[in-house]
Amino acid sequence: MALDSMQEIFDKIAQRGIPFWKVVLETDMEERQVSSEVSLEKMRVTWRAMLESVDAYESGRRSVSGLVGGDGQKMRDYADRGDTLCGSYLRDVIATALCVGESNACMRKIVAAPTAGACGVLPAVLVPLFKAGRADETAVIEALYVSAGIGAVIGYRACIAGASGGCQAEIGTASAMAAGALTALRGGTPAQIGHAAAMALKNLLGLICDPVAGLVEVPCVKRNVVGAVNAVSCADMALAGVESRIPVDQVIDCMGDVGHRLPVEFRETAQGGLAATPFGQAVKEQMKKRRP
Repeated sequence: MALDSMQEIFDKIAQRGIPFWKVVLETDMEERQVSSEVSLEKMRVTWRAMLESVDAYESGRRSVSGLVGGDGQKMRDYADRGDTLCGSYLRDVIATALCVGESNACMRKIVAAPTAGACGVLPAVLVPLFKAGRADETAVIEALYVSAGIGAVIGYRACIAGASGGCQAEIGTASAMAAGALTALRGGTPAQIGHAAAMALKNLLGLICDPVAGLVEVPCVKRNVVGAVNAVSCADMALAGVESRIPVDQVIDCMGDVGHRLPVEFRETAQGGLAATPFGQAVKEQMKKRRP
């Protein structure tokens, strides 16, 4: 999607008096040469696939390594007891992020948003609101356009792949997208959307990508929870009037620079970080033995 900066989006909003989501919709229409109906239908299909990724979660499934699976159900059961430290929405966010992240590790259908490794963040913040009747499908789809615009800018100015910029590029980008989407969904201004995205990305700046045995399992699944909860906190801060002192485009550029400076061991090579721990190396050796 051809969006060079968040400032470009803000300028179009100011010049034409249209909402953030519509700028992104029109950009998609122009780039793909499709009607608004076609673009909206594609986003609707994407949203329903996100819903399905939550509803189709199976707690009995396990990942290739056997390390991932069942935690989403544990969190759901714990949440149902009503004894969590956080409120009802946030506990559902945590459970949903785990469920979708596990589904990806277990090769189930998910929506890469922006990547498969970060697939749990957006559904985690949006699906609970939708299921609680606090947002209808139209509002959610508009929020998804906002998230897509943020993701497009980050992809253009920096990167969204762990191999290029570490996990900050995956979970960090997903968290920024989710923070912006939530802020828009709750009636935030374009400036507040930018502040939410900036704060979310800043909070995860420098996060390395260190998948154990090279699998998108550990620590990837639980990082989806971190990205989702971070998004909620940043959206609430932005809606309260808290601002990022550093403009969002500069934060994005900084993330790209940090990603390029990360040693190769911390960019999805499974050569450093948690992957290099004794436990991580033991899993790697176990996986080697399983190969034919």
